[in-house]
Amino acid sequence: MAKMTSLIEKINGGNNPLFQELYGTDEKVLKAQADRYEGLLNDFQKTFGTDDVQLFSSPGRTEIGGNHTDHNYGRVLAGAVNLDNIAVVAANGSNVVRIKSAGYPEFQVDLSDLSIDESQFYTSGSLVKGICAKMKENGYKTGGFDACIDGRVPKGSGLSSSASFEVLVGAILNELFNDGKMPAVENAIIGQWAENNYFGKPCGLMDQTACSVGGLITIDFKDPASPIVKEIDFDFVSTGFSLVITDVGGGHDDAASQAEYASLPTEMKSVAAELGAKVLREVTLEQIVEKIPEIRQKTGDRAILRAYHFQGDNQRVVDQVAALENNDFEAFLQMVVESGYSSFMYNQNIYDVVHKHEQVVSLALALSEMVLKGSGAWRVHGGGFGGTIQAFVPQDKLEAYVKTLEHVYGEGSCHKLFIRNKGAVKLDL
Repeated sequence: MAKMTSLIEKINGGNNPLFQELYGTDEKVLKAQADRYEGLLNDFQKTFGTDDVQLFSSPGRTEIGGNHTDHNYGRVLAGAVNLDNIAVVAANGSNVVRIKSAGYPEFQVDLSDLSIDESQFYTSGSLVKGICAKMKENGYKTGGFDACIDGRVPKGSGLSSSASFEVLVGAILNELFNDGKMPAVENAIIGQWAENNYFGKPCGLMDQTACSVGGLITIDFKDPASPIVKEIDFDFVSTGFSLVITDVGGGHDDAASQAEYASLPTEMKSVAAELGAKVLREVTLEQIVEKIPEIRQKTGDRAILRAYHFQGDNQRVVDQVAALENNDFEAFLQMVVESGYSSFMYNQNIYDVVHKHEQVVSLALALSEMVLKGSGAWRVHGGGFGGTIQAFVPQDKLEAYVKTLEHVYGEGSCHKLFIRNKGAVKLDL
């Protein structure tokens, strides 16, 4: 714990090595981040009246390879990015968690009742309760704390604001009550479990793992209880390409759209079930093709197409990692485009058929192809059905690309990002 005045001095207007690691070297960006932290520290003192606090940061993530593969125990390639959630935190000596997030009402979670409450599905409080429940089940301590959180991972952006929040809460509980003993991967597994069981969303494990571990990583979920995480040594900066995530909007929270999203893992698993397996990782493309005449009568054609996408993108991750490790960036870019086409044609998570007149992702991909074809890469990003797209843009086309996309989706919709090495951590300034 540290006094606020001491922390503000160490932040030093952003002139701090840790800040440069998290946010880059642009002086304006660093100054803005310093102001952000100082503002949150002051907000905490006004809200909770405590001067002795800790700082935490949890990144968003970008999915680079493997679209909708994790929930069927597949492989992914992902990286933590420099948009993050930050928190000012202090233990409060009670059994109640109190959280105030910028732009949202303060909420409380009483840890004396950790039962599942379906009426609280899709709320931040349900995630906190689920994380505490699973940590206790795993033998860790929990307790009450106060936190002010500022989120710069846009909700619905495909950068995983919910996963970033989950592993942020896990990191806070880990540091406050368990001396930091919980491994980063376990923090991710607990966050996913809470989202599945307490939040009501059947997500995979990629988002939480990338946010919790940090850096550029490939993850193999063949055994989801013990995913294999491997760091990739590749310097994206040296390529001369920018990683641009564009917020295209769209997406709906109504029941019909939620059902559309949930149909992805459900339909993939239905194909596996027809072959006597639990998930698609346990079967081969050849087995699927051999049984298509029988399977399609049970699952429908879309499920088979989604299974075809899984098999292709799961192998593509292996090939993308090999390309990066061999410094074959052109081959990597080609596979990014191939993954995007597969998501559009086979996985079909580009637009919501319930709201088919809204095709924000489709339009953004068309504009990206118009500008970048032959010299860059573009694909859907994250869950799909709205949210964001991802592009690797050469410097000589960066201005034209941003101008084209922001002409349609609004000024500030394009985010130029970089991969940050730190996951969800306490900041030791």
